[in-house]
Amino acid sequence: MNTKILEALEFVKVKKQFEDFLQTELGKQELADLLPSNSPEKMKRAFAELEEMAGLFTAGHDFALGALPDLSPSLTRLTLGADLNVSELVDLKRLLQVSSDLERFYGELEEEDIPALAALFEKLAIYPSLQGALQVINDAGFVEQFASPKLQKIRRQMVEHEQQMRQILQDLLKKQGEYLSEQLIASRNGRSVLPVKNTHRHRIAGVVHDISSSGATVYIEPRAIVSLHEELTQLQADERHELSRILHELAVILAPHADSLRNNAWVIGHLDLIRAKSLYMKEKKASVPSLSADSAIRLLQARHPLLERPVANDLHFDKDLTVIVITGPNTGGKTIMLKTLGLTQLMAQSGLPILADKGSQVGVFKEIFADIGDEQSIEQSLSTFSSHMTHIVSILDQADQDSLLLFDELGAGTDPQEGAGLAMSILEHLRLHQIKTMATTHYPELKAYGIERDFVENASMAFDTESLSPTYRFMQGVPGRSNAFDIARRLGLPDVIVKQAESQTDRDRDVNQIIEQLEQQSLESRRRLEHIKEVEQENLKFNRAVKRLYNEFSHAKDKELAKAQEQAQEIVDLALAESDAILKNLHSRSQVKPHEIIEAKGQLKKLAPQLDLSKNKVLKKAKKTRAARVGDDIIVTSYAQRGTLTKQLKDGRWEAQVGLIKMTLKADEFSLQRLTEPEQKPAQKRVNVVKKAKTSAGPRARLDLRGKRYEEAMEELDAFIDQALLNNMAQVDIIHGIGTGVIREGVTKYLRRNKHVKSFGYAPQNAGGSGATIVNLG
Repeated sequence: MNTKILEALEFVKVKKQFEDFLQTELGKQELADLLPSNSPEKMKRAFAELEEMAGLFTAGHDFALGALPDLSPSLTRLTLGADLNVSELVDLKRLLQVSSDLERFYGELEEEDIPALAALFEKLAIYPSLQGALQVINDAGFVEQFASPKLQKIRRQMVEHEQQMRQILQDLLKKQGEYLSEQLIASRNGRSVLPVKNTHRHRIAGVVHDISSSGATVYIEPRAIVSLHEELTQLQADERHELSRILHELAVILAPHADSLRNNAWVIGHLDLIRAKSLYMKEKKASVPSLSADSAIRLLQARHPLLERPVANDLHFDKDLTVIVITGPNTGGKTIMLKTLGLTQLMAQSGLPILADKGSQVGVFKEIFADIGDEQSIEQSLSTFSSHMTHIVSILDQADQDSLLLFDELGAGTDPQEGAGLAMSILEHLRLHQIKTMATTHYPELKAYGIERDFVENASMAFDTESLSPTYRFMQGVPGRSNAFDIARRLGLPDVIVKQAESQTDRDRDVNQIIEQLEQQSLESRRRLEHIKEVEQENLKFNRAVKRLYNEFSHAKDKELAKAQEQAQEIVDLALAESDAILKNLHSRSQVKPHEIIEAKGQLKKLAPQLDLSKNKVLKKAKKTRAARVGDDIIVTSYAQRGTLTKQLKDGRWEAQVGLIKMTLKADEFSLQRLTEPEQKPAQKRVNVVKKAKTSAGPRARLDLRGKRYEEAMEELDAFIDQALLNNMAQVDIIHGIGTGVIREGVTKYLRRNKHVKSFGYAPQNAGGSGATIVNLG
């Protein structure tokens, strides 16, 4: 689209209104490059993304991106094989973190239907290993000492040297303080020195680094720390070299993923822009219009985006309507209405929300041309009329049926009669070629043109004769009328003069009376429409209130359901405890056979249902929040080092990237860095139903409890002993390991209580020793 229309309508100022809602540099750059498009598919995609984002915000979902700079130069350098500095790596670390956060945000939107946004979220590539590698650099740009063993050793030696030098200097302060001008340790040229009185400079051996301006004080580095200083300087050089090596290694790791990271940066910037559009739409009460297939325009309560308190107006530019002529005196807001239409179309064709009510519709034009304002050209020695006409000629040469034309004061700047004739001829040319046009004029001759021609409609801006000021209300279908006589009367012109003037323009006065009646009818229709809209708004508020109450009720119902389920579980636990007591009494009876006891126990357990809490949204969400995931940043408890989870193994352990090192960790060996774990509820007791083992599989003679939680281990042990008794097994092995001894102690207590255990003891050393127990049953 031509840039002249963007300048004429100040489209850049409109785009600046979105900048305050943006967080990333890439989002700001995309906004700066944003131009109107004539592709319906591109517009529909932008509108779909915007509506889905607004829907997420309405449903209570939101995400923050934080400040994210333009990473294009850094990624280009990576592609070329160059190393990155610390600040660039911190920015890339932030990019990876934001990508991971957005992927997690998208993963939690299980029930949301967002196909347009899903296509963006799914383009994000997540690299937990890269996140973990970059954990060696903290957010302040400091390379942590766990980045490499060598760096850790160098820094430890540096600390030791500094402590030694500090101790030596402190001892000198105490022993030879009388020779010092001040009791302090100073620094000169990066060296720790003592301020020695010049008269005693030979009392302290060392290197002189400076003399005070008065000459009374000499700053001496004691000889005892000179060698330590030299060693410290060497260590600092070693540190720089090791840091350079670490940064190079990080660049080598990142380089293969430069293109993917560049794509992530674009997706984040684009999501930032969509988010900004949505926030703008909410604050400005804007809306997403629909697209017409025939260039029809329907704007409901449209407002000019650059005015502080704009007046809202309706505009209907149907497919059968080719030309709208806004007539009437100047200073009535005709130009504002013209610009409102043009800016609304530019915003819509740029994928931006428009300042109009829901239900509005816009067209899709390949070009929008405008001739607005005073275009007198001093350089070309052209008059205002000549400049306008030159521009209009250029527009007519380029315009076609897919164009929208906006003309302000068409034909002005020359003889009124000739100007009116030119204006009508230009509009007639555009009408015959079916080129949509809106034009303003103060020529009364064009009122008749708007009435006599098909596909042409008159319009005007209302004027308040009481206050003698424009209302900026757009009246479509009503031509403008002159208010000169009414204004003259109110300003005090003698009535005899006004009447004489009216008698000389009787025909025009009749026309003005007709127009006045049309204005009154139009205003009455507007008042009725506004009343209908007020009722509609009240209905919408009522609907929102009902929805809010429904959501509150649904949330309360979930809470009550969770409470009821917890109470039910307590009842089940109590019943199981009572059943255990009954079974203990049965054990004490010698005439009862073991298999009868076990069968009775199984039947009792069948009576206790296993509650399914998976459908409860509240508990499901809490469980989801607690769980660790791939991509989470962690802190390794034993080393106090940061890393990122990269993979979960089948045995429940996790692989993590901690700096440049991969580690395998148990769940209790790390804590989540970014997510706060909610308080864990006690684990629901599981009800195990004893089933007779299938003969094809054969009974198990060994039970391995290593790695189990205490409650889980005791339940498995109980079921295992039952199975062994049912299969008439005389001896079984239980492997519990040594560990902390908790499982082993629990096994011992259980076996002591069980009446069917004849004896038990630790296995021989070659068969597991104290890590296994052999049980004799009978």
